[in-house]
Amino acid sequence: MQMDRITATKTARLANECHQKFSLSEDVKYAIANTNREMFVPSGFKHSAYKLDALPMGAAQWISSPLTVAKMSEYLEPKGADRVLELGCGSGYQAAVLSHMFRGVFTIERIESLMVEAKSRFKKLKIHNIHTRTDDGQNGWSQYAPYDRILFSATAKEIPAKLFDQLSDNGILVAPMQKGTKQIITRFRKNGSRIDREELEDCDFVPVLDGVQK
Repeated sequence: MQMDRITATKTARLANECHQKFSLSEDVKYAIANTNREMFVPSGFKHSAYKLDALPMGAAQWISSPLTVAKMSEYLEPKGADRVLELGCGSGYQAAVLSHMFRGVFTIERIESLMVEAKSRFKKLKIHNIHTRTDDGQNGWSQYAPYDRILFSATAKEIPAKLFDQLSDNGILVAPMQKGTKQIITRFRKNGSRIDREELEDCDFVPVLDGVQK
């Protein structure tokens, strides 16, 4: 769906603002500039859609700040990668941003009402390369594995082994990890049977929860 000129100006400005705070590659900057953020925020918060803040949404969840979404996208090192699995679709904003950089985006959400809303947004925006599933994201989505990249949009205490099994060799998994009282965005690289781990920065995400919420 084409953005009108005013929205396009706002999203371009948002991408530049993110870039000033955290150096973005052209691909990520383009993706932020071409994703209509207003579509993903609750109607009462449209006036805040382009601020660099996280915003509350349904089911006691939050839509991540655009800067966090830009950083997580950058940490995935999307260039040259084809398929990404996202755990925690939420509003769908992160998946929509990823849809500009990956041929296939596979996104899982455990709260059914959020997934229904996200799917309707993707449809309105005519995004056709996002595949959705309501499930406990910790199971991954083995049917379409392996994935070049896996992204957690919620904080994990540990990464289930089955998710590393669904990551292709030389693939990257990015997740906010609980470490004591802190959360740290952590990047894992899979080299054969070895998983290398790199801590990137402190963060604040909602926690991963078990099971599905109807």
